[in-house]
Amino acid sequence: MKTALVTGSAGFIGYFVSARLLELGWRVIGLDAFSDYYDVGLKERRQSMLSQSASFTPLRARLEDSGLLMELFEKERPDLVIHLAAQAGVRFSIDSPRSYVEANLIGTFELLEAARAFPPAHMLLASTSSAYGANTEMPYVETQRADHQMSFYAATKKATESMAHSYAHLYHLPITMFRFFTVYGPWGRPDMAHFKFTRAILNGDPIDVYNHGKMQRDFTYIDDLVDGITGLIEAVPGGEPVSDRDSLSPVAPFRVVNIGASSPTPLMTFIAAIEKACGREAEKIMHPMQPGDVPATWADTGLIEDLTGYVPKVPVEAGIQRFVDWYRDYYDV
Repeated sequence: MKTALVTGSAGFIGYFVSARLLELGWRVIGLDAFSDYYDVGLKERRQSMLSQSASFTPLRARLEDSGLLMELFEKERPDLVIHLAAQAGVRFSIDSPRSYVEANLIGTFELLEAARAFPPAHMLLASTSSAYGANTEMPYVETQRADHQMSFYAATKKATESMAHSYAHLYHLPITMFRFFTVYGPWGRPDMAHFKFTRAILNGDPIDVYNHGKMQRDFTYIDDLVDGITGLIEAVPGGEPVSDRDSLSPVAPFRVVNIGASSPTPLMTFIAAIEKACGREAEKIMHPMQPGDVPATWADTGLIEDLTGYVPKVPVEAGIQRFVDWYRDYYDV
């Protein structure tokens, strides 16, 4: 049985990725720090569900703790690494930038050092659509330059891409960076828009709508994202580009891949889907754009389709209905 290390395994995306790997027959080591950035109870519940599998080994620890990952890699020799652990959130990075340096930069450095010593067959590291920053050409394509990040969160994630590329080049580590877009679904993070809107609407509270609603996002349902991530496991970078839109590095076994819905949804349409699923209309308080935010995201998913045959399946209305159904059940609303 092959072994996968999933960092951030008790997080929203980490939970679903770990569950899928277990279904596919992997042994999964799940590492998570259980930070209190949001409700730790949600993380505990996710991990308890994973722990029902005898093939899941939990480890509660911080990536950035010096030497911890080196010892783990030496003992377990993972065949696959899926690195999802990070300090997330565009807005929180304005108030607490140091936590992003520690988790995102130092944590990723420790991971790369351990992989250099004990190389896995493939490493998949999470980046973000926020890396495209001030780019206005849509849809976002992996071959575009991405030099003007709009938030410190995005800057740290773009930095991890550069760090990973250098390790891929120097030590011949096969690395795929995947930039995911706005991910939503059951067991999501309470700081995300779909969670906040649903909670407020069901409580009869008003919702805050930024840039006066003139925004759009490439909302990606969690199952589609997991399909994309697991599909990339066998798409190990190296050799020749698969097409003229391949972002494969000319000097390293390294590429960047978008995973999104390739279908931007206006924010007001997204809110309308939540209102419909909740069965009531929201009172909306309009605000200007928040610092660090961008008005639109839109993924070109041609490369991941070339690599894996990926096609997103879940439309926003169906995905939102599944989320609201889960929310009502979990919080007994």
